[in-house]
Amino acid sequence: MNHLVESFENKILGEKYYKIRHASGLTVFVYPKNMSTAYALFSTKYGALERTFRVEGETEMLTVPDGVAHFLEHKLFEEVDGSDVFAKFAALGASANAFTSHEMTSYLFSATDRVTEALEILLRFVREPHFTDENVKKEQGIIGQEIGMYDDRPASRLFYALLEGLYREHNVRINIAGTVESIAKITPELLYRCYHTFYRPSNMVLSVCGNVTPEEVMAVVDRVLPKEEEPMTVELSYPTEPKELASPYTELAMSVAKPLFAFGVKDLATFASPTERYRHMLLVNLLSRCYFSKSSHYYNELYDSALVNGSLDSFYDAMNTCAYFGVMGESDDPKTVFEKTVDLFKNIRENMPSEAEFLRMKRIAYATYVRNFDSTEEIARSLTEHYFHGTELFAASDVLSSITYEEFVSFALHYFEDKEFALAVVRPTDEEKENEIC
Repeated sequence: MNHLVESFENKILGEKYYKIRHASGLTVFVYPKNMSTAYALFSTKYGALERTFRVEGETEMLTVPDGVAHFLEHKLFEEVDGSDVFAKFAALGASANAFTSHEMTSYLFSATDRVTEALEILLRFVREPHFTDENVKKEQGIIGQEIGMYDDRPASRLFYALLEGLYREHNVRINIAGTVESIAKITPELLYRCYHTFYRPSNMVLSVCGNVTPEEVMAVVDRVLPKEEEPMTVELSYPTEPKELASPYTELAMSVAKPLFAFGVKDLATFASPTERYRHMLLVNLLSRCYFSKSSHYYNELYDSALVNGSLDSFYDAMNTCAYFGVMGESDDPKTVFEKTVDLFKNIRENMPSEAEFLRMKRIAYATYVRNFDSTEEIARSLTEHYFHGTELFAASDVLSSITYEEFVSFALHYFEDKEFALAVVRPTDEEKENEIC
């Protein structure tokens, strides 16, 4: 292969993969894995957060309507000749899909056979946009219905209510799909402009995991992608986020049987390197396990007191421009759960997990990391996410192994200092309450 190739190996796990730089600027990961299903992920570093940008040579920043990245994801499945991309994958026995997050847009397929044929379909349809006034207008109606569907989902409304309570300015508070009003402003010209700005090979990554070789994958890439890179400098702009909350408490009424709650803090930490940032993320993950997993002392205290009705879902999202930590659950008394948790963290020195508890959670975290290597999907997703965040997949185990109890205690003692908690609650409507009484 006439490409720049690096290999990465973890001898303890017995795993190896390749990182290849294509002449077009595309970064390609190939992870040979003798499993029944192959998985491919073709992603661009462009998500809902990238609303304001300027290409080199332009004098003014352009701010696009909310939901453009998600709209593009939908429209790329429509080909010029009107053929059905999903039908092409199905004819090969492959299953295709796509998703848009705050930081990236990904197109994917899984297949048990004919992987390189499916890979060529994937690369070609993402590389051949087709937007017209007619098909954009049609998609506005389809996505408008999707937005309405998500607005009817209590968990989705709760999640964004928390983000809107945490953030005053940052784009993360905006729904990835946008609003019916914002997508009505999208035009074919705007889609082409965003596509040609962010869907450049040098802004993208292809991750393939399964029973394939680097030579097989790169043969497909060579056929589809340009033979040389087209340089382009793009300047991005994000709103400055203050330390203060937008709103400490938000309450919604929806059709739910029991109150749902979500509370959290925004993490404004800055880092000297991607590895330092990743270490921070692992420490938050360990802290979350120590207090909110089903085997934790605090969770069982809440459960035994009938303050939570099932599991607590804790989450930490560390993006390149923002981060937040949160907890979601169901409770008849959300405010008491919230107040007890805030009090716990304000007095965390007296509520610190023992070293034995910490080590147990660390072993569970490591086991989860190792278990993911049994999934071609998890491997491809992890390769992509690590690349966009500037870290390396196998190095993750070394970072986790090096975290000591002393470091964890020091981190836990200071993590919630000077942080304000926001709480969002979805309560049953009056009608739901009456039905429950009946």
